[in-house]
Amino acid sequence: MKLPPASRNIRSRQVRRQAQSGIALVVALILLVVMTLVGLSGLRSVTMEERMTANTFDRSVSFQGAEAALKQAEAFVEANKALAALQPAAGAACNAGNGVCGAPNPATLERWFDNTSPPWFDATALDNGGITITPQYMIEYLGNGFTCSPGVTGSATNCSRYRITARSNAGADRSVVILQSIYAPL
Repeated sequence: MKLPPASRNIRSRQVRRQAQSGIALVVALILLVVMTLVGLSGLRSVTMEERMTANTFDRSVSFQGAEAALKQAEAFVEANKALAALQPAAGAACNAGNGVCGAPNPATLERWFDNTSPPWFDATALDNGGITITPQYMIEYLGNGFTCSPGVTGSATNCSRYRITARSNAGADRSVVILQSIYAPL
């Protein structure tokens, strides 16, 4: 028996509709998974950028603290250059009262490399962005056999030089910056 053409169309539409109803759900779930992965990737990227920004801030604060300690030590040397306490003998122990040491012994470990070494002198504490840090410095007298005017022929060779090392960190277990300069008082 042959069905009329109208009933055949209804039946084929019902078969097609039943076959397609599950594929829309699968496509929607796949798109949802893809969007979730994209969101998680973006979240990971933002978290990494926040860490990088925090580390850069810590390093900047530490650098500013070390630079301030270096300037403070240079000002101390300039103001007290005539004092005998600023001209200790080579290899002399460090003065914990002002952070001045004799010339270093090349055969031993550098003083600034040792965190517990006594010559570190606390500079003025700084408050930067809610973080209070106390940078430190040490002054090493290198002697007075240096030329007073480098580059000028025949200049006197009795001028003093100091190696100033400053360190600072933005807090416990954070970025540490160490700066060093050779200072020639005027």
